[in-house]
Amino acid sequence: MIIAIDGPAAAGKGTLARRIAETYGFHHLDTGLTYRATAKALLDAGLPLDDEAIAEGMARKVDLAGLDRTVLSRHEIGEAASKIAVMPSVRRALVEAQRRFAEKAPGTVLDGRDIGTVVCPGAPVKLYVTASAAVRAKRRHEEIVEAGGSANYDAIFEDVKRRDERDMGRTDSPLKPAEDAYLLDTSEMSIEAAFQTAKSIIDAALSRNA
Repeated sequence: MIIAIDGPAAAGKGTLARRIAETYGFHHLDTGLTYRATAKALLDAGLPLDDEAIAEGMARKVDLAGLDRTVLSRHEIGEAASKIAVMPSVRRALVEAQRRFAEKAPGTVLDGRDIGTVVCPGAPVKLYVTASAAVRAKRRHEEIVEAGGSANYDAIFEDVKRRDERDMGRTDSPLKPAEDAYLLDTSEMSIEAAFQTAKSIIDAALSRNA
């Protein structure tokens, strides 16, 4: 069983993916962290971020079992990751690794930008989790403040819109819902409601596959 979850930044797909994986005892992979891990490895080695061949070589060495969300969430790593994520050979290398991960038993949950469209187009369950840019910026702002940081809502809102344009506008693997994906708009939906909706979809798929 492969569950593919796509959607823009701060829509809630990561939280939903982790809860689904825990509930069903499936393996979980935040595919965005694979790009961040590649970028961090380049930064740590003092290597350039604009050399596609070097970046691809590093991408092929990423250990999917050693992805530390806390470390990889740093802003400078995210900025570096956005530069290498547009490189076709880097995307191919990481997609290959993500597909190998997806085959793990008894099941997997992968979340990202192109899981249902590129990485696992044959996944029996595809979810596209979205929310308005304003809601997503508000959530990100609240997360930072609650963690003791300081943040400017307007700056976060503009950053969310920029990321959307970059993710949806890129030539290679743009962010978009798969044709057969279930759309979950969490703008006015709690994570509990989103989870229960997703659970009913997954349970139906599991019963069909039984």
